[in-house]
Amino acid sequence: MSVKILNKQLRPYCLKELAELYAVKPRTIKIWLEPFSLAIGAKSGRFYTIRQVQIIFNKIGDPNSVVLLN
Repeated sequence: MSVKILNKQLRPYCLKELAELYAVKPRTIKIWLEPFSLAIGAKSGRFYTIRQVQIIFNKIGDPNSVVLLN
């Protein structure tokens, strides 16, 4: 299963920016990414590369399709 990703979203992101996309705290996104750390790989400096961002979106879902439950 793959996720459609809009081109405007596909760019390098730091952890804080990814957290903002998913409307969660940086600590939460870090916990979500932990099980996929081998597939994602190490960040390049502060940022995840475009390829890593694709993997993240495929693993935890498209940020535009995330449903927040109260």
